[in-house]
Amino acid sequence: MSFKGTESYAGARDLPAIVSAAVALAEELGFPSSCRLEQGRLLHALAAGAGLIGETGTGCGVGLAWLVAGRRAGVPVVSVEHDAERAARVAELFAAVPDVEILQGDWTLINDRGPFDLLVVDGGGNGKRGAAVDPERLLRPGGALVIDDFTPMTAWPPVHDGRPDSARLDWLEHPALLGAEVRLAPDLATIVATRRP
Repeated sequence: MSFKGTESYAGARDLPAIVSAAVALAEELGFPSSCRLEQGRLLHALAAGAGLIGETGTGCGVGLAWLVAGRRAGVPVVSVEHDAERAARVAELFAAVPDVEILQGDWTLINDRGPFDLLVVDGGGNGKRGAAVDPERLLRPGGALVIDDFTPMTAWPPVHDGRPDSARLDWLEHPALLGAEVRLAPDLATIVATRRP
């Protein structure tokens, strides 16, 4: 989820229909923190190569919609949302879309659904604090993990609020992962990591 992420779709054209519908739901519910347009395009591309896909922090389903629009036919997608109203509304939005499951509850529900080929983790799943998410449990060898909504790194080690950015370093130096930061916009970066064999 991104600060002012829903606003990033203002004036956007040629969006997949399911993405447009999810953005409209976010606007209706006054939910500002959808995944940004740049992040959505990355998720769309990554989904094309994945088998089982998981996501924590459904929000209003914008990131989920990008994943669904990019996946191959028959690839299942599981997403977890803690807010009951949002989970119910997103489940309605995706009700006619095959192989999509919305779980309502704590992000840890995802632990029983893996291992995944692609897992998108938001801050609600301690995406910014890697200790809680176990990539060796949740990813197949070679599977990809995506953690969004970082500011781009400008030095090594990365710094946040004048101190080493331990949240980012947790992922980039995780012994089970090969990770890299990808700059998506001047003010937005994502970490993409692959589980080592």
